[in-house]
This record gives sequence, C-alpha cells and structure tokens, in this order.
Amino acid sequence: MTADLVAVVMLLGVAAYACAGGTDYGAGFWDLTAGGAERGRRPRGLIDHAMAPVWEVNNVWLIFVFVIMWTGFPVFFQAVFSSMWLPLALAAVGIVLRGAGFALRKPTRRIAGRRVYGAVFAVSSLLTPFFLGAAAGGIASGRAAPGTAPSAHAWANPTSVFFGLVAVVGAALLGAVFLAADSVRFALPGLRPYFRRRALAALATLAVLAVLALVFTHEDAPHVWHGLTHGVGLFFVVVAVVAAVLTAWLLLRGAGGWSRVTAVGVIASAVLAWGFAQRPYLVPRSLTVAEGAGAPSTLHWLVIVTAVAVVLVFPAVALLYRLDARGELEPLTDADLRRDGAEREPEG
Repeated sequence: MTADLVAVVMLLGVAAYACAGGTDYGAGFWDLTAGGAERGRRPRGLIDHAMAPVWEVNNVWLIFVFVIMWTGFPVFFQAVFSSMWLPLALAAVGIVLRGAGFALRKPTRRIAGRRVYGAVFAVSSLLTPFFLGAAAGGIASGRAAPGTAPSAHAWANPTSVFFGLVAVVGAALLGAVFLAADSVRFALPGLRPYFRRRALAALATLAVLAVLALVFTHEDAPHVWHGLTHGVGLFFVVVAVVAAVLTAWLLLRGAGGWSRVTAVGVIASAVLAWGFAQRPYLVPRSLTVAEGAGAPSTLHWLVIVTAVAVVLVFPAVALLYRLDARGELEPLTDADLRRDGAEREPEG
C-alpha cells in the first residue's frame, strides 16, 4: 500500500514537471522557430521576460522525481539509468546547456555571442524533451527491464520516437498557450494572434501524434495500450481529449487565462493516463511496483518527507507561479520590447 502511494506521488511529480518544465521547453521551441533577428526580436523578448522568474524553479519537480525514484524504487532507478543512460545523459546535458544559453544570451553585448547562446538555448529546448520522452517510451514498451544491457534499441524504437515527438509538441503547445496569455496580460496585441495560431497548430499536431502513438503502442507496448483503453487510464485519456477540445475553443474565442488551465489539463492527463495504464508495473511485464520498491522503513520516511515538502515548499512554489501568472513580478510593455529595437511586428 505504501509503495503504491509513493508511486502515485512520483507520477504526480512527473506530471508537474511535464507541465511546468514543458512550458519552458515550449517557449524555447518557439524561440528556435521565431525567425531572424529582426522578425523574431519581439517574440523572443516576450519569451525572455516570461521565463525569467520561474525557469530555474521548474527543475525542482525533476529533482523531486529523481529523489523519489532512487530512494523509493532503487531497482527501478538502476534499471532505467542502466538501459537508458544515453538519452538521459543527453537530456541532462541539454538541461545544463539550455540554462546556460538562456542565462548568458541577454547580458551578452556582442551580437555574435547572443546568437550563439540563443541557438544553444533553443536547440537544447527541442532535444531535451525529445530524449526524456524517448526514455519514457522505452519504459512503456518494457525495454528498461532490470538486467537489460544498454543499447540503441532501448530508446530508438517506434514507441520511444513517438513519445519523444509527443513530448516536444506537447511542450510547444504549453509554451504557445502561455505566451499567448502573457501577450494579453502585458497588452502586446501584435503577439497575441501570433502565439494563438501557433498554439492551435501545436494542438492539432499533438492530436495526430497521440493517435499515431496509440496505434504503435498496440503492437509495441500492448500492456500500456490495454491500460489506455480500459479503466483509469481510459478515464484520463477522455479527460485529456475534453481538455484539448476546450483549449481549442478557448483559443478561438481569445480567452487567454482559462486556456492555460485547459492546456495544462491536456498534458497532465496524458501523463497520468500513461502512468495508470502501466499498473501494476513500473516497467510493463517485468517489474511491478512492489518488486521495485525499497525497504518499508525507507518508504515510510519518504512519505513523511513528502508531506513536509507539501506543507513547506509547495505553497511557496505555487505562490511564485501565481504571482508570475498575474504579471506582478516584473511588468512588461510593448515600449520595452521596442526599446530593444523591435519596431516590426512578427509575421505569420
């Protein structure tokens, strides 16, 4: 019972990181596709401003997941990091380079330096969620079983590829939705339709990829496919579909604030659907939650520490997100963007 509770906590942490970190990765995706220096100056200005207060704290969720994983489920941790060491190592390098690129590009005075740091930030924002998603696909398809030797097959397979693509496009959806809402909050009318169109395109692409991923899991990950089409997994799939429809409707109506809630609902429900579809396994068909759990005393202390974190840490993080979402941390106006030489409206 305690092991199941800790597994649910770990899954909730993964969902939180997918939503919080995914929004930042999505902002980096749109930074990469914003165009040249002049055409992309104003979108990138908004991206820099929107990410600045929270981009570091979003990685708290990833650290939380890893702590739960290696203390609560050491066998699972060893199996995943042994079989998936390459994509996870590339994702870790991407996280470091992404943070360095974002932190250094704005204060750098030379144009060439800003372009290099900007490119590092943008490309890492694309590759990191892909490799994290590919590792998740390897787990879902049972390729991270204990004792599995590291190989490209563990993560370079149809399920992993589609999980990686879904992670990238899901992040792009969150980034575009939040940036469209930010453009409303900061009264930047030229950027509102710019990011709204991209959010709708990302939502449509995500729907297609989700269907294709479901098709591939039927043959490549049958246990997960069964879980996604029955019981609790199916429930969260339905919630994700409803949230996606509501997100599209709100974007078409121009309702910025609520579209953020429904977009988060899409990604969080998708992660929860995957997690519950694997029950009772951590790695389908080879490692159950009970088999991968640590000592009972460790699990009990982990529950206590998590409860303390819920009381002491999570409210502070929630307050930071709330202040940032309401634009109370640092104001931004169109004149601020124009002072950086952004006189032209973005096209497309």
